[in-house]
Formats: sequence, C-alpha cells, structure tokens
Amino acid sequence: MQKSECSGGTQLRNRVTGNCDQRASSSAQIKHRTTVQQSKSSSSTSSPESARKLHPRPSDKLNPKTINPFAEQSRAPSAFAAIYSKGGIPCRLVHGSVRHRLQWECPPENLPFDPLLITLAEGLRETKHPYTFVSKEAFKELLSVKSAPEKTVPLLPRLIPVLRAALVHSDDEVFERGLNALVQLSVVVGPCLNDHLKHLLTSLSKRLRDKKFKEPITSALQKLEQHGGSESLIIIKSKIPTYCSICC
Repeated sequence: MQKSECSGGTQLRNRVTGNCDQRASSSAQIKHRTTVQQSKSSSSTSSPESARKLHPRPSDKLNPKTINPFAEQSRAPSAFAAIYSKGGIPCRLVHGSVRHRLQWECPPENLPFDPLLITLAEGLRETKHPYTFVSKEAFKELLSVKSAPEKTVPLLPRLIPVLRAALVHSDDEVFERGLNALVQLSVVVGPCLNDHLKHLLTSLSKRLRDKKFKEPITSALQKLEQHGGSESLIIIKSKIPTYCSICC
C-alpha cells in the first residue's frame, strides 16, 4: 500500500515537473523570438539604407540611383496648361472625324496679342494633348490676321526668348513646333526679325548635325533669308558658314 502511494506520488511530481519544464521551455522560446525580432528591427532601422528611406537627403533628388523610374511623379501643371484650364486661352479644341480645329470665342483679329501670343509661344513646349495642338494652331492662326505685323513687332524682345526655349528643347517634336513657329514669325515681321536672329541660330546650327533635321532646318533658313533680305543672309552665314544662299 505504501509502495503504491509512493509510486503515485512520484508520478504526480513527475507530471508537475514536466509541466513546469514545458512552460519554462515555451517561455524561453517566446523570449528568444522577441529578442530576435527586436534585433532585426533595430538593425534594419539603423542601416544606412533604411535611414535614407526614413530621412531622405536633399541630394537624393538629384541622384539618379535614388529615383524610382516606375514611381508616379507628381508635377505641377505648366503655366500654359494652368491658363488653358482656367479659360485664359480664348479658343477651344473641336474634335473632328478627320481633323481637329479651333473654335475661337471671338474673331482672332479682335484679340490683343499681348500677352496672348507670348503665352501661345510658351505652349509650344508642351508635350501633352490637347495643349500641343492648341498652342501651335492658335499661334499660327493668330499670326495670320491682317493686323498681325503691327501687333507682333513690339512683342519681339519678349517673344524671341520663348521661341529659343522651344528650339533648344530636348524633345524633337517641341523643336519642330518651335522651328515652324519661327518661320511663321518671319513671314509676318520680315526684316524686323534680323536683330534677334543671332539668338536663335546657335540652336539651329547644333541640330543640323542630326541628319533628320538637315532638310527642315535648311528650308527654314531659306525662308528666313527670303523674308529678312540681304542682311539676314550675313547673319545666317556668320553663325552657319555652310549655309548656301537661295540666290546662289
């Protein structure tokens, strides 16, 4: 009887001891996992890469390696886009089945060119629809009105830097729009453009190195000479010695 009681007591103590060991083991495992997680989090936050993510340096904006090319860049709308969206351009794009056209709020000949013509020239640097079409088409139509010469000539000192910005633009389509606008301007103002030609010819000279622009630039230079006279030829040859005059 005593032996059975002793053996029963021993078994009970073994169970209690086993339970205690299991609790101690599980508690130790939990503490170990917690310690490992804390060490991982502390090491990740203390690494230079994570610290850079939390506190980006100003120079990171200029470093291509830190720029995510797939991230959406939030850009403020351009000046032309903002003016157009607020109704500051007195015309709207009308979509046609074959081609688009502009609908003016009033006849273009009744509109003041200042600052509308300059704003349209700034829009030549746009790269998104409908701003690309509106700016180039409105610029052309505004210069086609009868009173365009007298309204345009006083604006040349402010208009030329804007056109030059389009001619030095890295986008080929922007450059082409700027080149076409320059030709349209020369038709309207004639020799009055000569005083400003030297500021525009440098960018044309650089683009001549690209074979795909050789023909359109040569054609544009011939139009500049045609409408600017003999004085324009001297200016063109001083900047682009390889140019052949239309008189040759």
